[in-house]
Amino acid sequence: MEDQPLPICVAALYRFAPMANLSELRGLLLELCQAQGIKGTLLIAPEGINGTIAGSDAGVAAVIKALRGLPGCAELDIKYSRAPDLPFQRMKVRIKREIVTMGQPHIDPLETGHYVAPQDWNALIADPDVVVIDTRNAYEVAIGTFERAIDPGTRSFREFPEWFRAQRDELLGQGKPPKVAMFCTGGIRCEKSTAFLKAEGIDEVYHLQGGILKYLEEVPAEQSLWQGECFVFDERVSMGHGLVPGPYASCKACGRPLEQGQVCEH
Repeated sequence: MEDQPLPICVAALYRFAPMANLSELRGLLLELCQAQGIKGTLLIAPEGINGTIAGSDAGVAAVIKALRGLPGCAELDIKYSRAPDLPFQRMKVRIKREIVTMGQPHIDPLETGHYVAPQDWNALIADPDVVVIDTRNAYEVAIGTFERAIDPGTRSFREFPEWFRAQRDELLGQGKPPKVAMFCTGGIRCEKSTAFLKAEGIDEVYHLQGGILKYLEEVPAEQSLWQGECFVFDERVSMGHGLVPGPYASCKACGRPLEQGQVCEH
């Protein structure tokens, strides 16, 4: 007898697109999600929408259909995975200044770098002349990252611009800048960081389309350059190849990932 799929559908999603009437939109989305029994978090801002939701296949599909109907959101970026139980306790829809906070208001998040499909990512980051940067927080990087990736050691994405400006000469040298490849969990942070680098005058900048989650879904483990687990911001804590939930738990005080039996020092 074949194994039955895990019952809960989880959808991590985002889209950079101009949003208006945020208060009204918040109410409509919250009402729809509650009617469909959906739990999770959606962030809406003038620059777009971001979040992760979970529930039945039909319920998630109904919410996704509504989101795709929003102006500019027909190409909503979505990564699906499964869970044995709801990984969220409630449904939240929040209005924010940014859907991923970088604190650089001059950036146009639609002016991004070059997308690289998961199947083409290995060849790019294996090139020794390519600078590979992990745009995630240090506690995420600690449990898994790609070979050769530079860890900025940031505590939040807001620190990334300051780190890059301080390290630019060391990273890129004084001549023609090399290619820069960046990645994050689902694609949203590396998409915005490529927009930032382009605003800083760097054109040869690339990012992993769909993020680590899409790579782990589509690239077989035996061909993978990923090392470790991928941290996710829900009760599953981490994911491995094939988007299988990993062995980590989260610290109840700070949310950082912990191995079994490990005590948090923060």
